[in-house]
Amino acid sequence: MASSVETLEFQAETRQLLRLVIHSIYSNKDIFLRELISNASDALDKLRLESLAGSTVGADTSDLHIGLEVDRDARTLTVRDNGIGMSRDDLVDLIGTIAKSGTAGLLEKIKESQDAAAAQSLIGQFGVGFYSAFMVADKVTLLTRRAGTDAGTRWESDGEGTYELQAVDGLPVGTSVTLHLKPVDGEDGLADYLAGWKIRQIVKQYSDFIRWPIRMAAEAVPGAQDAEEGGSGEDAAGEPAVETLNSMKALWARPRSEVTEAEYTEFYQQISHDWLAPAETIHMRAEGTFEYEALLFVPAQAPFDLFSRETKRGVQLYVKRVFIMDDCEALMPNYLRFVKGVVDAHDLSLNISREILQHDRQIQAVRRRLVKKVLGALKTVQGNDAERYTKLWDQFGRALKEGLVEDPDNSQALLELLSLPSTHDAERTTTLRAYVERMKEGQEAIYYLTGETRTAVENSPHMEAFTAKGYEVLVLSDPIDEIWADRIPAFDGHRFRSIAKGQVDLDEAADEGGDAEAERTRREQDFAELLPWLTSALSEQVKQVRLSSRLTTSAACIVGDADDLSPTLEKMFRATGQEMPPVRRTLELNPGHPLITALRTSHATDPANPALTEIAELVYGGALLAEGGDLPDPARFTRLLTTHLTRGL
Repeated sequence: MASSVETLEFQAETRQLLRLVIHSIYSNKDIFLRELISNASDALDKLRLESLAGSTVGADTSDLHIGLEVDRDARTLTVRDNGIGMSRDDLVDLIGTIAKSGTAGLLEKIKESQDAAAAQSLIGQFGVGFYSAFMVADKVTLLTRRAGTDAGTRWESDGEGTYELQAVDGLPVGTSVTLHLKPVDGEDGLADYLAGWKIRQIVKQYSDFIRWPIRMAAEAVPGAQDAEEGGSGEDAAGEPAVETLNSMKALWARPRSEVTEAEYTEFYQQISHDWLAPAETIHMRAEGTFEYEALLFVPAQAPFDLFSRETKRGVQLYVKRVFIMDDCEALMPNYLRFVKGVVDAHDLSLNISREILQHDRQIQAVRRRLVKKVLGALKTVQGNDAERYTKLWDQFGRALKEGLVEDPDNSQALLELLSLPSTHDAERTTTLRAYVERMKEGQEAIYYLTGETRTAVENSPHMEAFTAKGYEVLVLSDPIDEIWADRIPAFDGHRFRSIAKGQVDLDEAADEGGDAEAERTRREQDFAELLPWLTSALSEQVKQVRLSSRLTTSAACIVGDADDLSPTLEKMFRATGQEMPPVRRTLELNPGHPLITALRTSHATDPANPALTEIAELVYGGALLAEGGDLPDPARFTRLLTTHLTRGL
């Protein structure tokens, strides 16, 4: 038996807020069903907890579920649960939340907000997800009875100025929300929410892992697609067939010991669209002030678009098993964009925006822990299975190197993961830890040389003295190597040093005996006139010409100062359209090379000979080509080379 209807009027501010919810806040109208299912799931959770505590006498918890009912003739969609239900006071307090004090302040914040996403987050703080139903419905009717009570209540509103409350007898425990749907309008984003395929699609995307079954009568959604999927919609006894729309398989919420590798693989392939099994699985749970579960995967193979600007990154974000967004960038840095998986937070709003996530302290703390977990898992693979780690490094090593530039907080952990080619072994790479263990006695720096290819680096004149004296040099030919090697100061107390920059001192005195210093002094005296002359003759190309201690077979090489950009890095910047000031570097000469000694003799005999200037240009051009540089005037270099070769013949 129903009592008289009580009509309550919304406050003026509340009417404004409702209009914002309906017309401005939610850009995707499909999420109304996510919101209603989430509310129903919460009600089921509460009934289960209260029944365990014994506070809901007589509550039936044998078949807790969420039901979706479609009535095409009446154009209604009903979301029903047999959860905790609500009393009249609960309705006023919970469903009427936006009519509470504080609405005016919220409206002011929304007006100050510059975008709908931020406004959506503010709305979420007031728990008005229920009102998203008015985006798709002209009228909403809610029937509910709280467990442990006899009185039921009917709530109804058209989302305008008023809502109605009425006491109703004979209602089952739980809540049903019936939406009187608006007409389909593709331009306004109003889909056919009576279509079975559309309902399944929304449930699969947003609510697939809700712990309670979401059921729908197959016969209630007729149509070609439904006929194909469900046949007649009746079981053998002629009763309407009921299908469960969600999988309820939230693997991340189960203990790792209860999940099989096959289940992990199936879930990974589902979210990543990869046909291979994952190379590594990371399953974790955090409890305390901010609770969350995470299930992350390192793929076995890099996606084809790993280095594309359009590639999507980040993991899926859920809140209490409700899907919030794909590719949540706030949870995973760019250099770990290959990591796939799910993070399920317990204490976030369902309406949290990407913009708010970027600045949320708790999310930043989660991100830091996830990064450490991923790097730690890779370190474990590196230590336990070198062959498998080599395959992973081949796939993702270049991306991990980006982290050395982007993530200084984890630079040392990333340095431990590096697997780099070096002169120690032509076939196998080395870790920095292994390099340090092989360092010669008295060696303080980690030597490296960058270049466009391994062949170019290994054949560089800069390598000659290091090869001759047995010093290991890292061979860095990835473009990103140019950047991180210049920015990372040291590893394990040993600084990184490019052998193409600055002076080189490979402890010649120790190798050559007490006469080494005397020999250097004699050579400097022998070249005392040639060096300043060459510096002047090549003043437009170089800042200085000096004798070299790094060359054994080449006539000359070009060396930068410690803070100079490398030639390859200069090319990279210019390729991106950045104007780079010309960098004049130092030309080093091999005092024992026949060409250099002949040039010294010719200069001493006839310093005014114009051919000497041309030969100086050829020496500089040859050194530039040897390091992979570009000649400033290739035609002139070729002409001078041809002329002097002809004279020699």
